[in-house]
This record gives sequence, C-alpha cells and structure tokens, in this order.
Amino acid sequence: MLDGTLDDRAARLNNRYKHHAAIEVLRRAVNDPDLGKVALVSSFGSESVVLLHMISVVAPGTPVLFIDTQMLFPETVDYQLEVTRKLQLTDVRVIQATEKEVALNDPDGTLHQFSTDSCCNFRKTIPLERALSEFDGWITGRKRFQGGQRTELEFFEAEPPLRLRVNPLAHWRAADVQDYMAENNLPRHPLVAKGYASIGCAPCTSPIKPGEDPRAGRWRGSQKTECGIHYIGGKLVRTGANA
Repeated sequence: MLDGTLDDRAARLNNRYKHHAAIEVLRRAVNDPDLGKVALVSSFGSESVVLLHMISVVAPGTPVLFIDTQMLFPETVDYQLEVTRKLQLTDVRVIQATEKEVALNDPDGTLHQFSTDSCCNFRKTIPLERALSEFDGWITGRKRFQGGQRTELEFFEAEPPLRLRVNPLAHWRAADVQDYMAENNLPRHPLVAKGYASIGCAPCTSPIKPGEDPRAGRWRGSQKTECGIHYIGGKLVRTGANA
C-alpha cells in the first residue's frame, strides 16, 4: 500500500534523491516503496537509448512500453528492434491503438491533417493509459534543456490522479546525452544524421535547421508542442497555451 498523496510521495522522493546522479536515481527508485511498480516509456527516438541502456544495466526486468502509433518512420521501427536486441531488453511491450479504434477514428490515415490532437489522443494517449493502468509510476526521458513546459522538471512529479513520473535525466545537459552515448558505444537513430533532433510520427516530424530548438521539427508550423501523454496539473498538455 503506497503511503501518502502523490504530491507528498513526489516531495519525499525528490528530497531523498536530490543529490544523486541520474543512474543512481534510476537504480534506487525502481525499488523504492514510495514509487511502487514502474515501467519505462520509450519512443526509441533520438536520445532514448541512454535511458534504455541505463535500465538494462540497473534493472533489466523493468517493463519497457513502446508506443507504436502505426505512423512511425520505418527507421524507428527498425531501430527499436536493433536496440532491443543489442541491449538484451527482455520485456519490451509494443503498445498500439486497436484495429477497431483505427477504423473508427482514422480509417484513411488522414486525421493528422485535420486534428493532430485527436490523432495523438487515440494513437498515443489512450493506448498508453491502458498500458499504464497496472503501474504506480513511469519513467520518462524528458530533460530541462528541451525547453517549453520541461524547463523546471524535477526527478519526480505527481501525475494526478493515479501515478508518479520519474525523470532521471531532468538535470542533464545536451552534451551529457551525447557523451553518454559515445562513452557506451550506443547505436544512434539513423534519422539523426539526416537532421532530425526529436523524432515522432513521420507525417508530423521534420528535420531542424542549425540553431533551431531541438523540438522545432515536431508539428512544425503549429502551436502544438507536446503529444499529450504528459500531464500538468492533471490536464493533458499539447500546446504552448498550456504552459
């Protein structure tokens, strides 16, 4: 039985691990009774391999949830298989919308052209919520340097009404991510070499130009900045208006 409110538990965990390095936060938190049962949610994107490598080292039995929106780049699907094999991840769960949901919401695959929020909701948010229903918390790769709503991230956040989020890399710099990948000889997502810094679904992701924000290629030309799987104050966050 977990003790206390989400805010209380997040505060205790942040105080307990405030002086710990990312890998130690991960190592200790996955067995901390204040966190409960957790999964790592991974997009297998441009920087995902860092946390995937860490979890393979410190807690290899941790479930990894991969949201396959069925609109991903083929390179991402291939990369997911490559990283899973290389890191010997044993519990990768592919999460998808059901055939019925696709037929009802987006039978011709064009919903993203008219309502990106609706597309993200049924392809990402709803399937993830189903998958997370058995967990007390989940691990994300979000970092402060990514900007937007992420600039004040802590290691642990309350996600009302049911769960906590864990952000082991919250305080890392962009250089830390690159250094870790190089030092551990980790495979890179093939689209990074083509200018993609943040990688989501193929129709809604573009390369960035030199000097642009790393997430500038996501939903380019719109106010949308998040897919909606992250909550702030119990509300879905998708646009800058929610900041």
